[in-house]
Amino acid sequence: QVQLVESGGGLVQAGGSLRLSCAASGTIFSINSMSWYRQAPGNQREAVATMASGGSTNYADSVKGRFTISRNADNAKNTVYLQMNSLKPEDTAVYYCYVNARYGSYWGQGTQVTVSS
Repeated sequence: QVQLVESGGGLVQAGGSLRLSCAASGTIFSINSMSWYRQAPGNQREAVATMASGGSTNYADSVKGRFTISRNADNAKNTVYLQMNSLKPEDTAVYYCYVNARYGSYWGQGTQVTVSS
């Protein structure tokens, strides 16, 4: 079973930046899209950024212009990144990587991002 492994979370001051990474433990075939979600305490999990297989991207309104999703397709692990700039306290959440593929979907274990004011 392929697993998604995330890294890059941590504590940062408001206005700072973080880069999240998510790598698959094995090859995932026929990927439809790769996404980042987040869930703050007491809130539902929400989509933050999505990259379709063709390269098109979509962002939540709350992060547009601040976050950038990208993908390294040059290796079999299909690593996806989330560059987060100008972070705000309201960005504090557990961030999850999600891959939707033809033969299944996968979630990462989550990485905590905390933005202090």
